Amino acid sequence: MKKYFYLGIAIILVMALAIVGYGAWLNYSDEHQIARRMDSRTVQLSGAKAAQRQLHPTLTLPAVRFTSENMADAVALTEGRIMHWQVDKNSPVQQGDLLLTMANEQIPLKIQQAASSVRKAEAVLAQAYSTYQRQSRLIAKNATAQEKYEEAHSQYLAAQEALQEAEARYQQCLVQQNWLQLEAPVSGEVLLIYQREGTYVQAGTPVALVGNFERLSFSMNLPDEDTRHLRVGEDSVMSFPAGQDLGKVYDTDYATGNLGSGQKVRATLKDIVPPLSEPAEIRRTVWEVDNRTRILEPMTYTGVRMVTGQAYTCLTVPLSAMVDGNYDKVYVVDGDGILRLRQVRTGTDDDSYIEIYEGLQEGEVVVTGNMAGLHEGMKAEITLEGGTDDGRAGK
Repeated sequence: MKKYFYLGIAIILVMALAIVGYGAWLNYSDEHQIARRMDSRTVQLSGAKAAQRQLHPTLTLPAVRFTSENMADAVALTEGRIMHWQVDKNSPVQQGDLLLTMANEQIPLKIQQAASSVRKAEAVLAQAYSTYQRQSRLIAKNATAQEKYEEAHSQYLAAQEALQEAEARYQQCLVQQNWLQLEAPVSGEVLLIYQREGTYVQAGTPVALVGNFERLSFSMNLPDEDTRHLRVGEDSVMSFPAGQDLGKVYDTDYATGNLGSGQKVRATLKDIVPPLSEPAEIRRTVWEVDNRTRILEPMTYTGVRMVTGQAYTCLTVPLSAMVDGNYDKVYVVDGDGILRLRQVRTGTDDDSYIEIYEGLQEGEVVVTGNMAGLHEGMKAEITLEGGTDDGRAGK
């Protein structure tokens, strides 16, 4: 009886294992069938051919800091109270023009004292000179001692030095008096007035900022591939994003030129360091902007777009063909309609097309647009940009 019981248990276990195994085989088979179907299906994609095109490189600059070489603080050279400003904010001035007058009650007194010291020193010098002349006549007749003659000579020389010192102090006081009239350090406009009338300032205190913004400059570091087509002396066009407020840090009277976003300015390339003749991964470029239209100020602007240099012909593909933000991979469709992930080396772009240095040949087809879910080995049917069917599909 036990024999049949154990035999039944064994048969049940074998049948259970068989059912489990069959289910696993069906699941495995279904997955592979699905995978084979996915691999064998043809996806509809858009694409474009790598082709020679005219490229006008465009750079998007996160931030550009403009500076002016003609900008300086007017600094008080002596202490005193500001009595009267001769100019207003935004007034045009030339270097050396009078900005303000100051008063210092001590300086006239110092001048009077210094003048008195000069007169005393002149009197002492006259007396020392007379004594020296008398001793010179007597020594010539051997009528005085050598010691007296030398003493008179020394006193005469000392009196000369004392007069020179007194005159120097007097001149210094006159210079301090002149410093009470402060002049413009550079030509331009009065951008900021730091101190108001009635304020007592110490020597070395900035009282106003004067500058000329007609020429601004900026510098930026660029990869070698972005500079190899630039030429010193060439002009580029800079534009500012719509909606950006071209603010004015110095609150200059530039309202007629500063019309807000959408403005364009021309920048001239002044220098490339190191020069293009030397190998380098990164180069520093120096630019100058003609700002006579009074659009910009020496400050930092964001989101600036710059169309650089002259257009040139090169091998390109649409920027949308790049697989990711590294711009070093594309999907290429081979002659059998199979997707191949290709490593490429790229250069500059113009917001629509990107330059290809290595990795593609002219005429090869690359995938453009949405690449979500794509992987190497998939079959694709490509419709070229412009509506032309390339006819490449899996068979």
